Amino acid sequence: MQHVRAIAEWRRSASALRESGRTVALVPTMGALHAGHESLVAAARDRGDAVVLSVFVNPRQFNDADDLARYPRTPEADEEFARRAGVDVLVTPALAEMWPTGRATATTVNVGPLGELFEGVDRPGHFNGVASVVAKLLIVNGPGRLYLGEKDFQQLVLVRQMVHDLGFDVEVVGCPIVRESSGLALSSRNVRLSEAGREVARGFSRALARVSEPAAASVQRARLRASLEESGVDIAYVDVVDPTSLASARDDEVGERRALLAGYVEGVRLIDNGRLWVGR
Repeated sequence: MQHVRAIAEWRRSASALRESGRTVALVPTMGALHAGHESLVAAARDRGDAVVLSVFVNPRQFNDADDLARYPRTPEADEEFARRAGVDVLVTPALAEMWPTGRATATTVNVGPLGELFEGVDRPGHFNGVASVVAKLLIVNGPGRLYLGEKDFQQLVLVRQMVHDLGFDVEVVGCPIVRESSGLALSSRNVRLSEAGREVARGFSRALARVSEPAAASVQRARLRASLEESGVDIAYVDVVDPTSLASARDDEVGERRALLAGYVEGVRLIDNGRLWVGR
């Protein structure tokens, strides 16, 4: 495995992989790597891609300085994890490499109205920060495939829109959520939960299990909210949406939709989502 830190070296490495005849896959992360990230690498390798894994805690997608400061950073463990997972190139750029003019004055990609929904309500500017960093990662990495987890479903939708709108020569591949045997979705933030907090957090998967049978969108929302409240989650939002536009589903709609959930457990913001069906 090659470990690079400079943008120029990363660009050369990705170009060399393409010149060897391989499709280059990018798996962007903020570190504290876990089995969810490993599943993205595995998906890329299953397609025969050369895997570039980036680790960069992007300050521009945090609107809470304390949240940024508390975000777990495990560089040595991440490097060993990447090596075991079969990553071809590990990229760990410094802040000055990513935002050389300073994060406050750096060029921004504005993703429009979709970025102002759900996570964007309580975290203004979050998705502009996400889009800006992903755009830069794709520009440096070049043509290929981008692997993202479905756990950050709104992010996946927004990145797909950005890639389409800006004409990147990149295929965006969404990969299923990886969960513990208890149902808890894997997240780097889970390390901040006590055992009691983890039990509360399992309420997200329990809520999703309660909407396995088709029902009107309003009924599904009510079931989800009631289940989260019973579990003790401090709810940020609950909705049932179109999986492409993220528009809230109406009661006269029929078909597959997406449940989007977010809330706080022991002060830690957690998100989850899942497929469901609306209608009779």
